[in-house]
Amino acid sequence: MSDNHHHGHEHDHDHEDVFHSHAPIGKMKLAFFLTLIILIVELIGGFISHSLALLSDAGHVVTDIAAIGLAWYAMHQSQKPASEKFTYGYHRSGILAAFVNAMALIVIAVVILYEAIDRFKNPEPVGSTWMFISASVGLVMNLYLGLGLNKEDNINVKSAVLHMIGDALASAGVIVGGIIILLTGWYIVDPILSVLIAILIAFGAWKIVKQTISILMEGTPRGISLEEIIAEIRSNNGVLNVHDLHVWSITSGKNALSCHVVLNNQISFQESQVILREIEHKLQHLGIGHATIQMENEQHPHDESAVCSRENKHEHEHHH
Repeated sequence: MSDNHHHGHEHDHDHEDVFHSHAPIGKMKLAFFLTLIILIVELIGGFISHSLALLSDAGHVVTDIAAIGLAWYAMHQSQKPASEKFTYGYHRSGILAAFVNAMALIVIAVVILYEAIDRFKNPEPVGSTWMFISASVGLVMNLYLGLGLNKEDNINVKSAVLHMIGDALASAGVIVGGIIILLTGWYIVDPILSVLIAILIAFGAWKIVKQTISILMEGTPRGISLEEIIAEIRSNNGVLNVHDLHVWSITSGKNALSCHVVLNNQISFQESQVILREIEHKLQHLGIGHATIQMENEQHPHDESAVCSRENKHEHEHHH
């Protein structure tokens, strides 16, 4: 099996960009401790003011702390070198962290909705001043953290940023709610806000769940077209067919491919190496940095059912 020995540099470069930067680790550490302060302020404020919206926001902050803590941990893990047991390294620990974290968010959203339904039946007096002060602390800190980390290209950081921006919106809602309660005395505003915060939490979490499941199930990465890959490989002179094609993500933004390429019997070994390099070059332009390609002649046996597209299969049968 001829592996891509030319992509070593590219592969490391990719690793450097997405994972090896110490800046996000430092930022995640700062984010962790600042978010802990937000939680303490909102819990105290929520209990003093009897505001479910503020306690919901504090519930969201708990998941922020989990998100940031897990992302921080996962970044350290992803810097560990590959081992005999984990030949791809520890990149997937970050994906697992994002998945666990997103599932926890959905559970918290359900708990908030349940509490809000109870408040609709029995609205409780809410102290708007504490709502206002506590939520303002949350809003300012979350905007500072979320905007500071927004440019990082890492699913875990993106997951944490989504929490922070969502939390900033929730805090803004609580502030508006505090003002409405202060001016009108409509305590029903509090559970209404809680429901909106819960929907916001659940919606953001579901997107992360879908993305992480796709990576863990080794689904075709977003934005990658198998038809386009097949067409690019077959566009090389001497290539008759492609089969056993698999494309997956090792982790977010790090795509891998393996396939068998059937070459014309007249192709020499030297010519096959030129074709291999050409295919690797084309794949890198399609967003695949790690390719393992097995070159075969027309007589090489393979499983017909594994031919990767109907058009390919038809073409293959036509050659026979």
